[in-house]
Amino acid sequence: MNTVHALLPPAPERIVGADGAPVLGRHAGILRGCDWERLAPPHARNALWRRLHHKRWHYAALSAERMFCAVAVVDLGWMTTCFAWAFERDDGDMLANFSQDGWPGRLSATLARDARGNSTFSRRGVFIDLGPAGLSLRSPWLEIDACFGTAPAPSLVACGLVQGGAVHATQKTGGLALEGEVRTWRGEYPLHGGTASIDYSNGLLARRTAWRWASGHDAELGFNLQAGYFGANENALWLDGGLFPLAPARFIHNADDPLEPWRVFTEDDCLDLVFTPLAARREARDLRIAASRYVQPFGTFSGWVRSTPDAPKRMVTRLAGVTEQHFARW
Repeated sequence: MNTVHALLPPAPERIVGADGAPVLGRHAGILRGCDWERLAPPHARNALWRRLHHKRWHYAALSAERMFCAVAVVDLGWMTTCFAWAFERDDGDMLANFSQDGWPGRLSATLARDARGNSTFSRRGVFIDLGPAGLSLRSPWLEIDACFGTAPAPSLVACGLVQGGAVHATQKTGGLALEGEVRTWRGEYPLHGGTASIDYSNGLLARRTAWRWASGHDAELGFNLQAGYFGANENALWLDGGLFPLAPARFIHNADDPLEPWRVFTEDDCLDLVFTPLAARREARDLRIAASRYVQPFGTFSGWVRSTPDAPKRMVTRLAGVTEQHFARW
């Protein structure tokens, strides 16, 4: 029997402590208690500032033999949105790719207060329900019924301060056993034997926020890397039932052509991967008061990882995952 272990302390009972201070750092477990209104000085902000700067998103990636899907529900504080896409791996076709906006006060979306809850979106024929146990999506272009099983390793819980904002927290979960089905205009695609990864993020962010991100998971290993507003706080490797922190990540890629190969590595010599994109979801929006430039390529990672700088290298071959470059003025 394998022993599940982590080189990180257990997650706190609440990410905002009894003294009003956020519990900073990387932990293993479940993100609870993102009650930013309980923050004490110097992290406290008034209600209007929190309303304008509070950003939450709930994202799931589903990877199976023939299909890769991504679904997200997002709350920007002054509006809500969702997106979903589905890529057929056999033929290399993007079979669905859509987004839908909602507005506060019309119950278009409800974001979970922390990673234990479900997030929903419902507007104009699109319905999404995403939580720890599964995902249900209905739309004219795509339908998903997915159940998530157990993960081979603990989830990462990270909390850190944000320049120009206040504080941000996230839970990353990878390698979840996957069952269910994806339905598109082309047919039905079983999810049995695949894996799911979930990103729940909740924070008080700066007016201008930018990042690059990479994530890939299967049942044996996975990783999450970010460079930008959150630094190395959420950088981690899942390997053989263990959860290991990683150093700051470097992204080398052509920002003008994200479908060219990317190289991603960490400064602690624990990860070095080449990402080969197959397709991408792109969106550029300018709403005057807000703007977003976003591209999320899907593809495969190859290279090597290891849990510590002196550990043997584990080779990685065509691990499915995504990268992302994102600038937001929100």
